Amino acid sequence: MTVDAFAALRNPHVRRLAIARFCGVAGAQIVNVALGWQLYERTGSAWSLGLVGLFELLPVILLTIPAGNIADRYPRRTIAIFAQMVFVIASLSLTAISYYHAPVAATYGAIILIGAARAFSQSASASLLPQLVSPSEFVNANAWMSSTFQLAAVSGPALGGLIIAVTGDATDAYVAAAILEIVFIIQMIPLPTICPVGSGEKRSFSDLFAGFSFIRKSPIFLAAITLDMFAVLFGGAVVLMPIYAKDILQAGPEGLGWLRAAPSVGSMMMALIITRLKPWQRPGQVLLWTVVGFGLATIGFGFSRSFALSLFCLFLTGAFDSVSVVIRLTIEQMITPDALRGRVSSINYVFIGFSNEFGAFWVGSTATLFGPVAAIIGGGVGSIAVVAAVALVWPALRKIGPLNELKSAEKVELAAQMDLHRPAGLGDKGGV
Repeated sequence: MTVDAFAALRNPHVRRLAIARFCGVAGAQIVNVALGWQLYERTGSAWSLGLVGLFELLPVILLTIPAGNIADRYPRRTIAIFAQMVFVIASLSLTAISYYHAPVAATYGAIILIGAARAFSQSASASLLPQLVSPSEFVNANAWMSSTFQLAAVSGPALGGLIIAVTGDATDAYVAAAILEIVFIIQMIPLPTICPVGSGEKRSFSDLFAGFSFIRKSPIFLAAITLDMFAVLFGGAVVLMPIYAKDILQAGPEGLGWLRAAPSVGSMMMALIITRLKPWQRPGQVLLWTVVGFGLATIGFGFSRSFALSLFCLFLTGAFDSVSVVIRLTIEQMITPDALRGRVSSINYVFIGFSNEFGAFWVGSTATLFGPVAAIIGGGVGSIAVVAAVALVWPALRKIGPLNELKSAEKVELAAQMDLHRPAGLGDKGGV
């Protein structure tokens, strides 16, 4: 059977969403690089880098429930546009902070604003794709979205590092990020305004937490996001890259840009390969082994003193992570009814946000106590240990078949458990 690698991209709405995603992610990556470099230049402290993750995570946790419920009641495209407007305001605020050399505390205030914007944008954007493509196109569409994400994650850090190297500070980098976020908004405007299933119906207080119930009663999905959360939490070397670029590898801001881009190059290339692959027969086993590979590559980066070897190890972390992301997102989209997608996506983002942002705080704190090298190597070992734990706690993950078969089996089981199995379809009354 021939695999149509461009199936999802033939949909014009998917193409617009992909362009918007590229601009949004590239802008966010530029901000991340600029923040890391500026804070380390001003403070010389790994602790200040770790605090970035903590301050961005706090609004995500606080806004998870309202963001998910709003995404299940109002057009998700509109929510994503307004959230990105907040990100533009935050980027322009960072521009002013950098230009006028405002206190470092003001930077963390802008980071909180970014976290709030991402909470709403992620809930809406992640649950928008299933409204634009058929279920049979989920894997292909997710692979292309992952490719777009990683292309932006390659060019964003490289561009951010180049701007900082040329201008000598982060001010112009923040301006470039704001421009890209505005392009995101322009691309999203023509997308159809689709209300979620059951969005106009009255809901009870328990409906606010329906996403938690859905995930709790889906052990395979719970296993997948738990694996991803703790593996990335322990293996997040990104936050220490400014230290590696400046003090260990002595590569400067340009080197920092390439170090930040290397995982994305690997992820993008792997995602493109996935678009041409037939469905995995044992995706759960693939998921477990890719996280083991992620941990080993992280350990290799921790030991490396060669810039080229460091780039290669980071390339591998991205390649392995790409497989994990595609499998996890496809599981989520296959088993979640549209009436719950905003709430489930919001909770999923907390898992991912927790792993990335609290992981940044964890790694920064560990590096402060034991040094950056020990923090990264220990994180890689921790990622591998998580694989063993998840495989033992959720043995069903290893046994699942192709994801299109998981769809029907998992939905029927969840429908029976949650009283969603009705003739008109899952979630047809809105709220659970």
